[in-house]
Amino acid sequence: MEYTKTYNELKSLFTTDNEEVHIPDSDIKIYNIGFRSDIPLNGFSNKSDILITENHSFSYPVFTPRRAESDKVILLLHGLNERSWLKYLVWAYYLAMYTDSYVILFPISFHINRSPSAWKDPRAMIPLMKDRNSYLGEINMSSFANIAISNRLTEDPMRFFNSGYQTTSDIIKLLSIVRNGEHRIIPRSSKINIFAYSIGAFLAEIILMGNPENLFSESKLFIFCGGSVFSNMRGSSKLIMDSLAFDRVYSYYLNDFEKSITGKSSLVDFLRNSQVGMAFRSMIDLGRLKAFRENILKKLQSQIHSITLLKDTVIPSDGVVATLSSFNKSDIVEVWDFPYTYSHENPFPILDFPLCKKVDYCFERVFSEAQSFLS
Repeated sequence: MEYTKTYNELKSLFTTDNEEVHIPDSDIKIYNIGFRSDIPLNGFSNKSDILITENHSFSYPVFTPRRAESDKVILLLHGLNERSWLKYLVWAYYLAMYTDSYVILFPISFHINRSPSAWKDPRAMIPLMKDRNSYLGEINMSSFANIAISNRLTEDPMRFFNSGYQTTSDIIKLLSIVRNGEHRIIPRSSKINIFAYSIGAFLAEIILMGNPENLFSESKLFIFCGGSVFSNMRGSSKLIMDSLAFDRVYSYYLNDFEKSITGKSSLVDFLRNSQVGMAFRSMIDLGRLKAFRENILKKLQSQIHSITLLKDTVIPSDGVVATLSSFNKSDIVEVWDFPYTYSHENPFPILDFPLCKKVDYCFERVFSEAQSFLS
């Protein structure tokens, strides 16, 4: 597949406004499926966030394979602070075509189309950025693209957990619908694999380790540019969050979080007694619930494969290796490098000829390995 050419074609075609999107000269179709997230009523949500209606009623794209009767499904999970599906359209298209799977692009809570449109509008966000820098001083990595999430996480770092909790609940609901044969597009299926990128990989690891409702007992997880515990991430970026927000979140989960989950509440019970809650805690730092994390990941080693990039500064490869490889088979993590300038946020940049051919080749290299693992 010519990545650059296909990217530009899908960019011009895709919209969330239409229920069905046809791709010329292709048997792959895209359907935008409506979803309603259940509003958390158990103290797992910031009260003001409940008022953001976009987070509770939204649509998600499904790429359908050429063979409609296929019973294979791939859940594709994206990165932190994404506001558009654009980067992932070719990824889903490739996986649908070459794995013969239905590919679900599911938005994390308060991301993509689960957030107010103003959060990605420069005219609305630049004044907020200026106010933040004026009040708090010049902040490293501050930008209009990350001001919404930076303000939100600085104000309440528990939003990081809350977003993951709600997304996990949504995924359980969605995949239970698929498993029971009640989905409008996808046939009944219990063969659910995951392709996860960046913070989506962090979420996917927790889900796989927790295995809620035994939905993921046989699932395979392919990780790209992710896989480390939280403490080995460096999430400060103009496209993700500013340095003040990252420092606030990092300090909270490394220093205060464990001390805060005491007493009796549904939140404390979930984090201390459920498999998913303990998986989240164990993925904060290598030394936290180490035996719990390593015992589960060792059992899952044949179900997980990760490709990380040598020059990734947001989720560095050594952190992924330390999380996944020290006690598992040696080839669970591969560290690659690309012969062009890339970043964690943009591993496959759109470049002019002839550099675009190098990007096309590297995309094919990554996704042919994903196809082989997830088929």
